[in-house]
Amino acid sequence: MIENEGILRTNQALISILHRILDIVVIIGSLFIVNTFHTQPWNINHTVAAIFVAFLFHFLSELGSLYISWRGLSLFKEIKTTTVYWCISASICSLALSYAPQEVLLDRLMIKWFAIGLLSLISYRVCLRFILSFVRRKGFNTRSFIIAGGGALGRKLVNKIADNQSLGLIFNGYYDDYKVGQDFENIECKGDLEKLVVACKKGNIDRVYITLPMRAEERIKWLMTELADSTTSVYIVPDIFMFELLHARSDVIAGIPTISIYDSPLDGSNAIVKRIEDLVLSALILLLISPIILAMSIAIKITSRGPILFKQTRYGIDGKAIEVWKFRSMTVMENADKVTQAKKNDVRLTPIGGFIRSSSLDELPQFFNVLQGRMSIVGPRPHAVVHNEEYRTIINGYMLRHKVKPGITGWAQVNGLRGETDTLEKMEKRIEYDLDYIRNWSLGFDLKIVISTVFKSFTDKNAY
Repeated sequence: MIENEGILRTNQALISILHRILDIVVIIGSLFIVNTFHTQPWNINHTVAAIFVAFLFHFLSELGSLYISWRGLSLFKEIKTTTVYWCISASICSLALSYAPQEVLLDRLMIKWFAIGLLSLISYRVCLRFILSFVRRKGFNTRSFIIAGGGALGRKLVNKIADNQSLGLIFNGYYDDYKVGQDFENIECKGDLEKLVVACKKGNIDRVYITLPMRAEERIKWLMTELADSTTSVYIVPDIFMFELLHARSDVIAGIPTISIYDSPLDGSNAIVKRIEDLVLSALILLLISPIILAMSIAIKITSRGPILFKQTRYGIDGKAIEVWKFRSMTVMENADKVTQAKKNDVRLTPIGGFIRSSSLDELPQFFNVLQGRMSIVGPRPHAVVHNEEYRTIINGYMLRHKVKPGITGWAQVNGLRGETDTLEKMEKRIEYDLDYIRNWSLGFDLKIVISTVFKSFTDKNAY
């Protein structure tokens, strides 16, 4: 069987050492290349700077577990971690050299070194990923694994691994106390958990994934105790898929591992990126549409009585009340316990109300809400408070949409779920898209929605 071709499986420590050596070679080599390009002689100052940065990067990488096995883990996360540690190392080096008694390196030389060094560190890691992925698909550097527990979670895990052959994981069957003789992904159960322990103690299994349900706590403890008397790597796969996950991730609180079930992707650096995106885009858009805003303000004022802006209380991030601005398109100012959604040919519309709603021009003042930090350009559309209180009791996960700031446009809106939600099914579908957006948020996803909104704003038949 191809599992015997795992030629690198006994050399993991050596591979880890070689990885560390490669980083040092890349860091020093990058400076040498830049120095050669500038035809400068290599001297003791260059040596000191190269060793200093290499040491800092290696120290941070060891401290931050960069040299772990990244098999099955995110390439983006590995690149992000590498970038952070390199930038910290480069910054400390720059600070140290600024206090040096003599100029160690020219400023322009250092900038090029740091840029080429980062590019090289990232490039060789990406190349290594592709090489390892290729050889694992060919059956080399593989690991055998078995599943402890024949439920839905175990089947889900097997299917996920089967869809990603680059992981180099070979399924060798499953064990379960209650399903002996039953098929599991066309593979018969090999026996109960006692037989699993025997198989692992023989040393033929690399990994065991425990997918037993949470209620089997005592059995899981017993299994972990027994497997401690083997060389098999043991992983517990928590049965969290019973919940409606929202950006689930692992964390450590005071040394205790935890798994978040309902969390937002927009924290830390992501929150900064999102805020910069909102500030830059909203400022540019407001600059471009300022003549339209002025014209709309005049048109509203001369065609109907009342204020230019309609300010309605809605829920923002974390369910806190915010005041959302819109151009007034109706003769009423509903913001109480009862708010009737706009309908087609609504009699409450002002003379130009129908036009500004169908063309989405009524939403333009919300770019000021974005600058204020109350809203985002892209996110779940804010609903009236009374509608929130109504639907949160009948739609599971409804309030999870408030884990992020509400948006002027959203994933649901560009998929045709805009306008009146006169049935429960329509609102459920909108919430489904909102939660999908939160789970899969990225800067590219936001830009895709913004571009789609521009093309669909004037053609959406559901806007009235």
